[in-house]
Amino acid sequence: MGRYIDIEKKSGEKFSAYLAEPEHGSGPGLVLLQEIFGINDYMRDMAERYAEEGYVVLVPDLFWRSEHRLELGYDETGFTRGLQLRDELDLDSAIEDIGDTVERLRGLDNHAGGVGATGYCLGGLLAYLAALRLPIQCAVSYYGVGVHEHLEQAGELSIPMVFHLAELDHWCPAPARRTIRAAFAGNDKVRIYEYPGVDHAFGTHGRDTYEPLSAGMAYSRTLEVIRQTIGPRYDLSALWDSHIYYEFEARDVPSTMATMVDEPYVNHIPTMTGGVGQQDLSRFYAHHFVHSNPADTRSIPISRTIGADRIVEEELFCFTHDREIDWMLPGIAPTGRYVEVPLVAIVTFRGDKLYNEHIYWDQASVLVQIGLLDPAGLPVAGIETARKLLDKTQPSNELMANWATSEGKPIQ
Repeated sequence: MGRYIDIEKKSGEKFSAYLAEPEHGSGPGLVLLQEIFGINDYMRDMAERYAEEGYVVLVPDLFWRSEHRLELGYDETGFTRGLQLRDELDLDSAIEDIGDTVERLRGLDNHAGGVGATGYCLGGLLAYLAALRLPIQCAVSYYGVGVHEHLEQAGELSIPMVFHLAELDHWCPAPARRTIRAAFAGNDKVRIYEYPGVDHAFGTHGRDTYEPLSAGMAYSRTLEVIRQTIGPRYDLSALWDSHIYYEFEARDVPSTMATMVDEPYVNHIPTMTGGVGQQDLSRFYAHHFVHSNPADTRSIPISRTIGADRIVEEELFCFTHDREIDWMLPGIAPTGRYVEVPLVAIVTFRGDKLYNEHIYWDQASVLVQIGLLDPAGLPVAGIETARKLLDKTQPSNELMANWATSEGKPIQ
């Protein structure tokens, strides 16, 4: 868990900042900039999450001149007081405080490398202004309120920056978003993402407007620019290979779990098997996965795409159904049939540990291959799906009864 430290200004005045640190070793620095609600649970939670990603994180108390370490909720009272504090805040003084925070961060023993800034709402505006005025290497603005009113220096922005904008945000309506896009047109260091159907604060869990899918996408895009600019850079491919080794070759549950975060989860989408949290997932691996895979289980890699915080793995999963496979064919007695099925794994990381796995395959194809599903008259196929994956010259469209009817027809 994090802790508060003091930051001393040249004037001798002090203000607080919440510090969250990586569990082991050192890391690049990240300054998190608050909403109008102060350093509340959400800001501390995000600081801890970024620390888990490998960053040394400081969240400065930017309202200290009005009231020290104020925490507000997301109710009407908190919103009203937050707006008052925002109106009392002098932007130039806030940027000066952020500069002092950057300097303090660089002086910490476990800081190594560059410094970035990420801000939300009010903090989103301040992240942009900090990118213009302070010695940081990258910045991210989540639904920054008022950014469109401070674009006179937009052409001077010289560091990588991301803006996350919400389609339904009345604090940054469509004309304001168009103005922001126009201001940075042609600047290849700036990426602007707009999220359809979501409102202001879509990334803030605990608020009514929180939307987890868009929040997750924005988080990955945030990590992408920060990692590319200041690191840390983990070998996700090697980490995934290590996890797979312990699962399928060593069949070692404790070592498998050691490759994962404290609260991981796995979801095999077609059968909804897996687990959430160390206890359930350890139980799943020990009694229903690691030791229940057939003796001849193997995978043929097809492709691997590596992002900032995730891997997408495409493979051909092959086995003989010589035992009950709880995770793939729960409740089905062994048939002795051989199976080949395309499988896709989407694996998300937190720092240098696995956070979650979403595993997809065509269950209908598996059932056809073990003789439990008659494909006659159904738009499903058996081992042919695997053969087609390996050999693109295998015939297409054989399940389409009307495919022949388009022969010779003009293409418009």
